Amino acid sequence: MISIFDLAALLLTLSALFGWLNHRFLRLPHTIGLLVMGLLASLALVGLDLAFPSQHLYEDLTQVLRQVDFTDVVMNGMLAFLLFAGAMSLDLRALRNRAWAVATLALVGTLISTAIVGGAFWFAADALGQPVPLAWALVFGALISPTDPVAVLATLKNVRVPEALEVEMQGEALFNDGIGIVLFTVLVAFAAGSAEEATSADGVARLLLQEAGGGLVLGVVTGYVAYRAMRAIDDFPVEVLITLALVAGTYALAQKLHFSGPLAVVAAGLLVGDRAPRDAMSDETQGYVSSLWTLIDEVLNSVLFLLIGLEVLVLRFQAGGLVLAACAVPIVLAARLAAVSAPLLAFRWGGNLSARNVPFLTWAGVRGGISVALALSVPEGEHKPALLAATYAVVLFSIIVQGSTLGLVARRMVDGAGGSRSSPAP
Repeated sequence: MISIFDLAALLLTLSALFGWLNHRFLRLPHTIGLLVMGLLASLALVGLDLAFPSQHLYEDLTQVLRQVDFTDVVMNGMLAFLLFAGAMSLDLRALRNRAWAVATLALVGTLISTAIVGGAFWFAADALGQPVPLAWALVFGALISPTDPVAVLATLKNVRVPEALEVEMQGEALFNDGIGIVLFTVLVAFAAGSAEEATSADGVARLLLQEAGGGLVLGVVTGYVAYRAMRAIDDFPVEVLITLALVAGTYALAQKLHFSGPLAVVAAGLLVGDRAPRDAMSDETQGYVSSLWTLIDEVLNSVLFLLIGLEVLVLRFQAGGLVLAACAVPIVLAARLAAVSAPLLAFRWGGNLSARNVPFLTWAGVRGGISVALALSVPEGEHKPALLAATYAVVLFSIIVQGSTLGLVARRMVDGAGGSRSSPAP
């Protein structure tokens, strides 16, 4: 067993190597290039192992990767820092102006998508002779429906879209994980036949209030405390440490209180990102804080997308489930289209949504590491391999195909795509 330092050294070295090779030869967007190169390296090693089974060419690397608890690394490590970095760069005033559209997409859209994906996946599995109970199909719907904030924010760095639409996408991605994780928790408990009290209407409402409401309140409180502390001094090393402590402390406290950690750090990041630059940070401090969180965002994104590609070495899929996994891609796209269109039809009178943007919002529903982490956390059972294969198929398709072609879709289909847009935040 290698040490944590050795493991970190290996992942950072591979990220740097693959990043350089991508920049020199593939020239894909950085995170997409890392995922593609990690995936190609994994498939090459699998192919060599099949061709020379006695050599076990990739056994050592596989053993190393098995030491990485992907779910724990993403959900209890990287996610807090990546969400905070994304939230700090979001214009809170612009978000307030698009609050209705963001809330509709994040809440109503996630519920609609979960129901459609679950029902269609259940039907497809039965038609293919690989039946999956409806309860577990809905679990798949819950884990795959929320757009991944890390993947969406990384993709938006390479796409030119109107500022209002960008705010909607960023806001939806940052907030819909809360409802998605609550749905996932409830549906897993229901599918596994446990925690019956949590699956009642009252239980779901209490869980939603505790997780989402508690997380938002906690984030506002800790964010305000950090803001006041930064306002009281002018010393950039201490203020940089305050932002780091805010993220780690808020996320850890949220977990202890059974609140939503992602929503807590998003709320804290929005508050600090809006208030601190105005009257709590000098220009020098703003420069250091911005540089720090840019670096954290880029490094963690690089390692995360590389890990997604390399996980193929560890995840052994059943051959019979690959067809069902392929069917999951159009199912999720169709559900995303319905989830985006239904709120538009229902609330069109509000003037906050444009029908011209529906194709782009549908194609921009990128999934990533959070969906993989949730799928890996599903209790072991006969249906887990099918859910995991379907999740991985959707994630790879959305990041590689949708992510790399989003700019083309934006130029052709977005309402006012040629208009001005704020420069992407670091």
